[in-house]
Amino acid sequence: MRVDLRLAGILSLFTTAISAIEVDWSDDASIKEAASTVAYGLMKYYTGNNTGDVPGNLPDPYFWWEAGAMFGTMVDYWLFTGDETYIDVTYQAILHQVGDDADFMPQNQTSTLGNDDQGFWTMSAMMAVEANFKNPPEGEPQWLALVQAVFNEYVERWSEEKVCGGGLRWQIFPFNNGYNYKNSISNGCFFNVASRLARYTGNATYGEWAGKIWDWMESHEFIDDQYNIYDGANVNNDCGKHDAAQWTYNSGIFLQGAAMMYNFTDGDAKWQTRIEGLLGRTADIFFQDNIAFEPACETIRACNNDQQTFKGYLIRWLSSTSQVAPFTYDTINPLIRGSAEAAAQQCSGSVSYPSFRGLPGTACGYSWAQRAEFDGIVGVGEQMNALSALQYSLVRRDTPGPVTADAGGTSVGDVNAGAETAGKIPTLPAITMADRLAAGFLTSGVALSVLGGCIFLMKE
Repeated sequence: MRVDLRLAGILSLFTTAISAIEVDWSDDASIKEAASTVAYGLMKYYTGNNTGDVPGNLPDPYFWWEAGAMFGTMVDYWLFTGDETYIDVTYQAILHQVGDDADFMPQNQTSTLGNDDQGFWTMSAMMAVEANFKNPPEGEPQWLALVQAVFNEYVERWSEEKVCGGGLRWQIFPFNNGYNYKNSISNGCFFNVASRLARYTGNATYGEWAGKIWDWMESHEFIDDQYNIYDGANVNNDCGKHDAAQWTYNSGIFLQGAAMMYNFTDGDAKWQTRIEGLLGRTADIFFQDNIAFEPACETIRACNNDQQTFKGYLIRWLSSTSQVAPFTYDTINPLIRGSAEAAAQQCSGSVSYPSFRGLPGTACGYSWAQRAEFDGIVGVGEQMNALSALQYSLVRRDTPGPVTADAGGTSVGDVNAGAETAGKIPTLPAITMADRLAAGFLTSGVALSVLGGCIFLMKE
């Protein structure tokens, strides 16, 4: 393992047990070394490769979707650093969670599955497609086919809708809390997957669906004319009254999708306008002095475990946007660089086991704006956020973008995957209260917990 074999070199990055990671930002090798240290700390949270545990799962209190997001981060960690330490564990984790029908609906998760939960695993599979990550052998589910299966299931769920004129619900099954809520992140997952499939495969049907989803979001004012993206709305009033909280990951997921559509359509002015509007609003709301933050909860220290991961995904999707829509690079690069520098300074904690199991003095805090003032908030999300900031700071203007089927892509697809399983209802044990509380990840369908922090982001 790289972090063990080069321990002496890594320890030289620290001046004391409580100092921040020292990075020479003009030296990619230094950035990669720092990313290696943070990645080691992140993967020490993972227990799925322990005897008797389930590959792909994180221990409590982390929900299933977050593990999916984490392994997507690790796909890109390999891509941008070249470190092969975690290839096999990442490969095993993603494949183990595909489920019997090869659609990221494993039996042990389906009872509490949200469209967004399924979406994060699917987007990680799409990252494997676009990175030419290690392909499964013949006879095993293939990355591209997995993504296409979920896309087809999303299409069927949308097409069956009788309320709000379409749109995906938060939860997939009516016995779960949140089924009556349509939220931006679930529809963002659909939009993101559709746009990336369009670009990768060249199939116009995927692009048509991406356009349809964006139009639905605008027509129901989930996206307003100032490019604010609100969390969601209840179906009981035909999606007419919004939860107006705004989150970093909603802006990021639509921004990357719009950039993919811009690339797919050879620079269509409509998509460029959307990118420019959304990027400008994102920079205004979610960055202070070029440092990413979560205004709805971070300033009042009210972010829960789920929300503490969101800004790392924003950094991920900003990075991709700068690659497939290069006119955004000069705007995006300072945002990623500023966030990376601040995140590195926050990776200075020495906290007791089991809160953090990485190298002493390298636990990453949450609030990057505090810089060297370690805030003591640690966990999978905090470590993953910092890793994202570091590894995506390696993206340069000439860094090759995601591959496509016609330009380097090797993953095998199946346009009909998932078509026969889209409407399935699981036959599972009765749902317990604990199951209900763990259903999906807590977007601001439970926004009361952060109401005080998002007043300034409400509709006027």
